[in-house]
Amino acid sequence: MAEGVNVRIPERLKNFVEQQAGPDGLYQSPSEYVRDLIRRDYEQQEAEKWAWLKAELAPGMAASDDAFIEVTAEEIIREAKARRDQK
Repeated sequence: MAEGVNVRIPERLKNFVEQQAGPDGLYQSPSEYVRDLIRRDYEQQEAEKWAWLKAELAPGMAASDDAFIEVTAEEIIREAKARRDQK
């Protein structure tokens, strides 16, 4: 079951939320509106993470096969531990 969160907002914002929810609004309740805003923010942040990852991987994906070198899993782990220990 979902837990409640109480949020205090100024009167001006309260009026805006009430306009979004109700007979003339797009949402049935203020809670529905707030959940949608939070969900959109969450999805945007997730999309930004994926965009960052794709940008990081793009050079490797575009590289020709002769640009790659063979390494073992043990070598990768050893290098990662060495970098970690340098911090």
